[in-house]
Amino acid sequence: MSAPAAPTASRGATPGSAVLPLRTRLQILFRLHAVQGSWNYELLSGTGIGFCIEPALRFLPGGYDGPAYRTALARHAQYFNCHPYLAGVAVGALATAELAGEPPARIERFRTALCGPLGSLGDRLVWAAWLPFCSILALAAFALEAPWWVVLLLFLGTYNAGHLALRAWGLRIGLAGGLKVSHQLGAPVLREGPEWLARAGALLGGLVLPNALFRLMGPGRTLLWTVLAAVGLGGILLARLHGRLEGWRLALVVLTAVALYSLVR
Repeated sequence: MSAPAAPTASRGATPGSAVLPLRTRLQILFRLHAVQGSWNYELLSGTGIGFCIEPALRFLPGGYDGPAYRTALARHAQYFNCHPYLAGVAVGALATAELAGEPPARIERFRTALCGPLGSLGDRLVWAAWLPFCSILALAAFALEAPWWVVLLLFLGTYNAGHLALRAWGLRIGLAGGLKVSHQLGAPVLREGPEWLARAGALLGGLVLPNALFRLMGPGRTLLWTVLAAVGLGGILLARLHGRLEGWRLALVVLTAVALYSLVR
């Protein structure tokens, strides 16, 4: 089978970068949502990365039946570990490197070097900042006496809009940057985003928490002592589990408890 027409260079893009057809880019973007579908303890997300990058490798000389396609696919299905929402950065950059004919040894070194930064950046931005912020935003809706379904839809809509945009952005900068994508990893959204989200979450939480507790207790204050006891117990647990309790887990527990209480009340 002959190879598809080679992708063309983008005007103003990084030297060596290529513009894949829209259909191919959409295929990769859709596959990125299943990057952890074959996650295992031996290769982690490696086979998922190979699955995501495969549509781009079809443009290598020889097409599906060519040795370049098979060798590259086998190379990218090996061990790899990064945050799933930033996997598009790796997939796009590696695809551009393969299509530019970079030496396999250089691609291997680059692939290994990507794991650490993409993992730590994703953890800080998503698990430690974006997820807690979306949870506090939903808690604010609860404090303003929104129905339970509005609270859930606000959380799910905001959180998913953020991670979908992050996946698309990561693939775009990866394809454009190739082996030089590391320069893009210093973008403000990654470098300063977690800090600003944490500040916004703390401010919003301080504003809405009293109203949320007031709604939980109700006008009759029948749950006053229950709420105070829960707050006191939560403070003790946070103090004892400092450094061992991840913020995103705590945020999910609180949001779930509030949503369930709003539902059954």
